[in-house]
Amino acid sequence: MSPLVEPGFTRESRVRNLERLRHESFDVLILGGGINGAGIARDLVMRGSKVALVEQRHFASGTSGKNSQLIHGGLRYLKQLEFRLVRESLRERATLLKLAPHLVTPQPFLIPLYGWARRWFYGTGLWMYDMLAGSGNIGRHRILSRTEVEKIEPGLAREGLTHGAVFFDCQIHSARFVLENIWDAARAGAAVANYARAERQGEQVTVTDAISGESFSVRAEKLVDSTGAWANEERLRLVRGSHVVVPRLNSSENAIAYFEKSGRIIFVIPWGSSRQLSLVGTTDVDHDGTPDDVRISAEEREYLLRIVRMLFPEAKDIQPISTFSSLRPLVRSHTRSATRTSREHRIWMAADGVVHVAGGKYTTYRAMSEEAANLISAVPSTTAHSPLGGNTQERIDALFSSVAQLAAQYRITPEEAALTVRHYGVQTARLLDSLSQQPGAGLSRLECAQIAFAVEHEMAEKLADLMFVSTYWGYERRWTEQTVAPFAAEMGRQLGWKEQRVSDEILSMPR
Repeated sequence: MSPLVEPGFTRESRVRNLERLRHESFDVLILGGGINGAGIARDLVMRGSKVALVEQRHFASGTSGKNSQLIHGGLRYLKQLEFRLVRESLRERATLLKLAPHLVTPQPFLIPLYGWARRWFYGTGLWMYDMLAGSGNIGRHRILSRTEVEKIEPGLAREGLTHGAVFFDCQIHSARFVLENIWDAARAGAAVANYARAERQGEQVTVTDAISGESFSVRAEKLVDSTGAWANEERLRLVRGSHVVVPRLNSSENAIAYFEKSGRIIFVIPWGSSRQLSLVGTTDVDHDGTPDDVRISAEEREYLLRIVRMLFPEAKDIQPISTFSSLRPLVRSHTRSATRTSREHRIWMAADGVVHVAGGKYTTYRAMSEEAANLISAVPSTTAHSPLGGNTQERIDALFSSVAQLAAQYRITPEEAALTVRHYGVQTARLLDSLSQQPGAGLSRLECAQIAFAVEHEMAEKLADLMFVSTYWGYERRWTEQTVAPFAAEMGRQLGWKEQRVSDEILSMPR
């Protein structure tokens, strides 16, 4: 699928899509604009189905945008003997590398091994990981001596360090990846709308536009519930995963993967627009509250910082720049441990004909989407061979090869040009063409262009949509009214907000 001149994912198209939802009939209505809903919408519309999708907030504003930012096979699941899950995840990792080479990129991981027995244990596990990846392997693991580990990461704790290992998985901008799926579905004809809350009573579905307050009924032959933690399903176990963002700890470009004795894995990942930060996570804690109130606990925060201080002794005084948390809607099992609860998914059609999607991993979203779509359409899926938005490897390679030329043409730095290619792929020229000669106060020309792109082409309606979905700027700086004000002012200028609305948006930002 190649990008169209006029994308179907704009501010104007949201209004048109709501009118379509009000007046037209659809083959399928999908509830939920996270990665699963986005993937199912893309799959079905590419099969020729007439598809609508509604999301009560902004796309990717929940779990799908607030995770460890990885596409991975799940090395730790080998310890739980979940070979099928790991094999499927590794297969999908290879597929996503081909479908979105700008957003999904190989990432080396360094495992520091403390204790002689761990070399053999993890060496065996990594060998199995490579074997299960098969032809989709992106790099074979290596066992390192203590000296090699110290050379790669001199800041790591040395007491008890005996060996290390390097293996490979992938990094992703998970929120933008969801937007790409939604964008593709919209360009192919799906009617998509954010800030549209759906309520179901029997066979009738009522959608309320949170912007205008208007409500109306939607007609669809089939309904898909991919609302995740909001599904109100008794068979779901809501497990909270929290992260802290800290100043860069990694000396090398390797992420650190630290395995606790409990089987939990903590990542310290180079992160941020210019890789100036480290993303640390994640936790596994049962969540007792509502899906609308998810935040890191004091215990989780201290737990992650304790791991950081143990791994990097010189970081004993480090404090988070930001934190974020989300819920994993896992399928309930008999295990008491949240960490050991399986990440296997379940998809079923209920007696009332509604298709439900539960559990699973972000990495396997495409396969899950295909499985769900198969319950609705007999037309074969084509998503495994259709690059997102036309972002083929050849086109992305050509864009990265032209970074210096782009920088000179648009008078930006090579680093800014590379960042644009990495986040926007074949839409790079569209974004750069909107560069202003007079950026807003306190902002760069590129930042202003990104704000314009989020508003015009990504249905960003609120400041949080810009800061935590279209970009991760909200996580990359310590939150104060002063740091956020320039972004709010520029977004407000483009959307015609009054001064009070700008202030309200700043105050409503998650802290």
